[in-house]
Amino acid sequence: MEFHGLSRNLRHLRLLLSVAETGSLTHSASILNVSQPAVTQAIGKLERETGGRLFDRTRQGIFPTPRCEVLARRLRRAFDRLDPALTDVAPRLMLTATWAQLQSLVAVHEAENFTLAARRLGLAQPTVHRAISQLEQEAGQSLFERTAFGLLPTRQTRALVQAVMLAFAELDQADSDLSELDGGETGQIVVGSLPLSRSVLLPRALARFREQRPRYPVMVIDGRYDELLGNLRRGEVDLIIGALRQPAPIGDITQVKLFDDHLSVLARRDHPLAGKTGLTAKDLQECKWVVPRHGTPSREHFDALFAPIGLPESIIEAGSILLMRELLAESDHLGCISSVQAQAELSHQLLSELDVTANWPARPIGLTYRENWVPTKAQALLIDIIESEAKTLAI
Repeated sequence: MEFHGLSRNLRHLRLLLSVAETGSLTHSASILNVSQPAVTQAIGKLERETGGRLFDRTRQGIFPTPRCEVLARRLRRAFDRLDPALTDVAPRLMLTATWAQLQSLVAVHEAENFTLAARRLGLAQPTVHRAISQLEQEAGQSLFERTAFGLLPTRQTRALVQAVMLAFAELDQADSDLSELDGGETGQIVVGSLPLSRSVLLPRALARFREQRPRYPVMVIDGRYDELLGNLRRGEVDLIIGALRQPAPIGDITQVKLFDDHLSVLARRDHPLAGKTGLTAKDLQECKWVVPRHGTPSREHFDALFAPIGLPESIIEAGSILLMRELLAESDHLGCISSVQAQAELSHQLLSELDVTANWPARPIGLTYRENWVPTKAQALLIDIIESEAKTLAI
């Protein structure tokens, strides 16, 4: 048999996990209030989907195969995230909520509108409305407040949506794990990329990753830190690479430092200040600048340099190294960027680095994951490559 992709029948997945943990078809049927033949049928269907036996049946009992153990680990993680949130809304939802209903819940939460949610899912609007109504009926309470501005989720609904998305992410990773067992490649890696990594570290790492996994899907999402962090915590991004926040902004993430970076000041090669030594903040205060946006570690360090005498009056905030490069090349603007990024620009002789007397504090650069995240083999390979490449960039 071949792996065709795991269905999202939550009842069947719960049955499989129960059998794997109890070793009993009868006990599992009793726990989930179904017949034993229904358990047998569910396992048979999952074995066809996953491409191999999930249990060895002997006179001594029923025992999970290695394939089942791989799947069960992911299922346990998925339900450990999902079930507390379902129970917080209504314990009965653990037994009645379906994947289709929860998928509609996520879509309505994001769109704040039944019609837009239905369009996003490719379903009819009454289908999505019915799914939410069924969840609310089972829960015995409203999940959204109906307002003139749209559907606003309750506190419990927001928590449930995050748990659903994380559980679904675990099921997607289960697909990848199962496919790997048969030498296949299923799933994708989603990397949240902050400015430094886009121009130096990540391109090198991806080039090496492609040599070993030439067809494995990779998506790189550029964005601001807060946006990427939200996507990470919802399971839409697997890891963030770039400047770490000190301290970590929230407790459910893990930060791993790769190296320390500092800031550099760049200018066009024939800038009036090029070649001068020992430049101070006072020498640079009247200059026009292109600097990182507020809220980033780089901007905090830039502001600290001028704190004793006041910030320059002419500042453009930008997160794009391309925009900075072109603006510096066409004018007398100065740019403040990572020293690692600066080396990439300097190596191509596009810009020059000014000799600035500044005690720039170190900026930790690294990876950010969800707490207790377990990567697939492909994700782990990319992380190993990133860590290897980072050692060549430490300055």
